[in-house]
Amino acid sequence: MEDLKAYIETGILELYVLGDVTPAEKLQVEELASKHPGIRAELNEIERSMELYAGENAIEPSEHLRSRILGSLLTNFGDDNDFPTQTHTEREKVVTTRPPDKQKEINFYKYAFAACLVLLLASAVALYNLYNRLNDTNTRLNAMQLQNQHFSTTVSAKDNELSLLRDTSYKLIRLKGTKKSPESVMTVAFSPSKQKVVIDLEGLKLPANDQAHQYQLWALVGGKPVDLGVFDATADSSGFKNMKAIASADAFAVTLEPRGGSPSPTLSQMVVMGKF
Repeated sequence: MEDLKAYIETGILELYVLGDVTPAEKLQVEELASKHPGIRAELNEIERSMELYAGENAIEPSEHLRSRILGSLLTNFGDDNDFPTQTHTEREKVVTTRPPDKQKEINFYKYAFAACLVLLLASAVALYNLYNRLNDTNTRLNAMQLQNQHFSTTVSAKDNELSLLRDTSYKLIRLKGTKKSPESVMTVAFSPSKQKVVIDLEGLKLPANDQAHQYQLWALVGGKPVDLGVFDATADSSGFKNMKAIASADAFAVTLEPRGGSPSPTLSQMVVMGKF
């Protein structure tokens, strides 16, 4: 059994499967395989392993590459006919003079190369998975940044609203609904000293306007209407909106006008009004 184990470890069985043995070595392997089931089992295992490896790593060559290889083989075959073939005795001599340590070294490099291929494939899979995880993390970070920006903008807007409410120069005028829209109500903050007019979009109660119309704020100065700008009343209206500047006003009113506003108010479309 020890002799058979040493014989197997020489690597001669792998060379037999690869077809890289002399006729004498081939005959010797086949005789031993017929006498010893252990050698036959080892041969079968080597053949199965090589078939599996070849099947998993097979690459279909392109038509251009296949043509070049076939052409090269035909050319080399023709060239080989011009040279004398090596005799059986010479091949046996070359194989016989091969040192056992050299054969073991060849086997070592052969298996080391296969192990490197497996390690390379495993590394590629690991890098691919790492790349996907990094992409997911980057996506979550971007979402968090957008959320933080939105939160920061909201906090800043609330701070501005609080500052306006604490500013004693602003007076709050409550505009009440007219006969056209008795349930309507909104609030206007007016600072004559700063010449600023601000409306509370979040607190207004006006019928939602359509895409063809907008609400327009007017200031009554000496009985004449002055345009202060347009705005929309939608379900998601929020915060304060700065309107056009004015130094003084006797009253404020809102009318429903074509989108973009009108040069003069449509009195029949007045929805709220309040005196300063």
